[in-house]
Amino acid sequence: MGNLQSSVSTYRGRFAPSPTGPLHFGSLVAAVGSYLDARFHHGKWLVRIEDVDSYRQMPGADSKILKTLEKLGMEWDEDIIYQSQRHEIYQAALDLLDRQGLIYHCTCSRKEIADSNIIGISGPIYPGTCRNQISTEKQSVLRIRTHNHPIEFHDILKGSMSQRLNSDIGDFVLRRADGIFSYQLAVVVDDAAQHITYIVRGADLLDSTPRQVYLQHVLNYAIPRFMHLPVVTNAMGEKLSKQTYASPIDSSNAVSQLVAALQFLGQDPPGELLRSNISLFWQWAITHWQIEKIPNKLSIQEHSAIRSNL
Repeated sequence: MGNLQSSVSTYRGRFAPSPTGPLHFGSLVAAVGSYLDARFHHGKWLVRIEDVDSYRQMPGADSKILKTLEKLGMEWDEDIIYQSQRHEIYQAALDLLDRQGLIYHCTCSRKEIADSNIIGISGPIYPGTCRNQISTEKQSVLRIRTHNHPIEFHDILKGSMSQRLNSDIGDFVLRRADGIFSYQLAVVVDDAAQHITYIVRGADLLDSTPRQVYLQHVLNYAIPRFMHLPVVTNAMGEKLSKQTYASPIDSSNAVSQLVAALQFLGQDPPGELLRSNISLFWQWAITHWQIEKIPNKLSIQEHSAIRSNL
């Protein structure tokens, strides 16, 4: 990728925002990184709306996100898919896992799980209480059985990664008690259905990747390549999000926002690019995309310096 890999035979990337609010600078960085990598390699760039969790959605946020991408000059290939319209496909994948004996019902509460005092990399680990019990209670979650063999993958920026699911994460949920399919299942099924070969996204999802690789293995899906970009944080070191009151992208100042995203990604845009139009911006950015310049992480001070230029 970038100057590290001059050609890719089949490149299909994607940007998959959740419509919980308008596009902010953190999500813009992920969009720009995935878009540039796809276009640099003359690949396809798809957009998917990850609205599988209806309780978290903000009405109209999906259309606002798409309009913002259009105003920023980001053109997607193929039709946009919405996870809210794909429940039957997720259920089919769940049924396949069930036939392999990998799925079981769990009625444990969050308090019961927390009381087990087994802590992993993301918090309390489910202790396996219901693993060998037979239950079809409607108000139960569906979990997948994990093992403790290392799940390994190579991240283009971070190198070799490994995680032992059973001890680090535990048996994780694929469908909640209210019937909503988990992000982990939906994203894996959708990436396979869209034949995604490269996943470029924020490093906040790095710990989720082994779970997705595990699902790809047991569902007999191809494993895409991964590149996890540095995450944008606020002055408190918190990831920019709706919960941390991230400001929406000002599309009336599009080139300035795009240049700031390039700078965050370690690229070195010339000063005159700020005075160019969107078309010239993308011509320069695609031609000069170099992933070896992307930092693994930035300090809060560096984040603030970039944000102050907006």
